[in-house]
Amino acid sequence: MTTTRAQRRRRASQRVRARRTLVATLAVALIAGAVTAFALTRPEAPTPDVDVAAPATPSATPTPTPTPLTPAQKLLAGSTDPHACAVSFAGDGIALDPLLESEGSRYQSLPIPRTAGRVFAGWYDTADDAGALTTAARINGADLVACTARERVLHAGWTTPERNAAEDAGIPILMYHQFTQKPEGEDNWLRGNYVYVPDFDAQMAHIQQGAFYLPTWDEISAFIDGALFLPKHSVVITDDDADSTWLQWAAPIVAQRQLLTTSFVITSARTEPTPNPFVLQRSHSHDMHRAGPNGKGRMVNDDAATIAADLEHSAQILGAKEVVAYPFGHYDERTKEGVRQAGFELGRTIEPGYVRIGTDKLALPVIRINYGTTVDELAAKIG
Repeated sequence: MTTTRAQRRRRASQRVRARRTLVATLAVALIAGAVTAFALTRPEAPTPDVDVAAPATPSATPTPTPTPLTPAQKLLAGSTDPHACAVSFAGDGIALDPLLESEGSRYQSLPIPRTAGRVFAGWYDTADDAGALTTAARINGADLVACTARERVLHAGWTTPERNAAEDAGIPILMYHQFTQKPEGEDNWLRGNYVYVPDFDAQMAHIQQGAFYLPTWDEISAFIDGALFLPKHSVVITDDDADSTWLQWAAPIVAQRQLLTTSFVITSARTEPTPNPFVLQRSHSHDMHRAGPNGKGRMVNDDAATIAADLEHSAQILGAKEVVAYPFGHYDERTKEGVRQAGFELGRTIEPGYVRIGTDKLALPVIRINYGTTVDELAAKIG
């Protein structure tokens, strides 16, 4: 079939148009791809400023600062004693650190402050009692420790040297020896030394119910110096020898009545611990309660160094020095020197009398209690 010239021209024109369409299509596709690629890779346009508040950053909770421990609380924090009690001290001129005591036990280490121009008058439950010097509220080593929430504050009382001198207190030191359950007493050469046990109980009841103040030995020493006020209504109770009758019958009475008593022990004869918390054990020498060459006690026969060594031995057994009762009441200047060398501060004799301001500390007098002494007689002697 023969193709005409016109047909050939039409076909050529169609092919040209097809090529143009293809080129245009390809160009559009290329442009669209480029736009898409640009849109995907170009940086994000900045967000226009909008007045919107930024969310608040939550603040961290501050760590609370711990409250510092008081000196009393620090003492308690370092103690393993479940009965520990921190005792603090208050009052005019008082700047003392608290002390650790044990509740239910007697006070062991209450201080006696000294200030020029004033006389210390003891520790009290309240500031009002301290101002009034209320004897019944005065606290010392004769009392049991009692606390609230493991703490206690004691208030200092003060007085003047003039008032202290005007009180003119004479402190009786009672001296007991052996005890008997026989109303008629013992029938031997030491009969006078024995006290009928019910009589002793009645005498202790008088002291307890009369609310007598029971000074400790460090208080007696400070009183003699004129640095501590003691009321006239004071008494010291002592027993010599730590006889078995004392341990069996009398010591339980002072424990039941909670009366501080000193038992002077011959440590070569006894080394047992104290029979109860209300009995202080102090030295009656270790091995000097026997006669020397002149028939008197060894404390007036041996030299000062030997006396001192004996008392040191006694103190090691008892765990305390403080005061010694002279065996048989025998003493002289060499005795006193031996006592001083051993580090004892007080010496108790058997001479009658009362302890007063200025009394010789190594010659303390006593009030002897004999068989048959009545409560009325005791009252006349101690007030």
